[in-house]
Amino acid sequence: MVSRMGLIVALPALALGTLLIGSGAVGTATTVLAQTPAEGAPVYVQVDTTEGAFVIELNAEKAPKTVENFLKYAKEGHYNDTIFHRVIDGFMIQGGGFTADMNEKPAPRMVRNEGGNGLNNDHYTVAMARTPAPHSASSQFFVNTAKNDFLNRANSQDGFGYAVFGKVVEGKEVVDRIGKAPTQAKPNPKVRGMLMQDVPTTPIVIKSVQVVEKK
Repeated sequence: MVSRMGLIVALPALALGTLLIGSGAVGTATTVLAQTPAEGAPVYVQVDTTEGAFVIELNAEKAPKTVENFLKYAKEGHYNDTIFHRVIDGFMIQGGGFTADMNEKPAPRMVRNEGGNGLNNDHYTVAMARTPAPHSASSQFFVNTAKNDFLNRANSQDGFGYAVFGKVVEGKEVVDRIGKAPTQAKPNPKVRGMLMQDVPTTPIVIKSVQVVEKK
């Protein structure tokens, strides 16, 4: 179990297949918004990928700092053209940090770990990836594709765990499809001789992450 925990760290420059289904809105349930919904209203973001789209409900009540940080990166366009660079069947899909050529996008802002907010790493929940340093999460996130209780603060060895800040509410089949993508080891362009593991054979690109209204 510990080895799996190690697989979701986001080590800068060291840590670290596409069906033509199209993206666009998930069903007819979303409309792109120019601004964040009013304070207190549920916040939804749509993640458009080359495998399709899925919608995340963000929990700003339980993870306010994490949600704020994630939305800032989204509004800045940071996630555009990043990939899901680590996919482990039956565990999680991780993205938001690397481009298809395996170069890491700068993500200078870090956020305090909110892993003690009472939200668990259940199936289809969304959490922040980080290095072994508890407050090192920046832009990279992962979607749990199984119930991963060992990532929760209560079960963690470091006393912090991995902070959940949302859950997938539409497009779960897209998450499932990404989670089944064939993977391989790819060279790290910044470190000669180092391989990045569990990289999808065909890049799964995040086209955009946008705040949407859920009808």
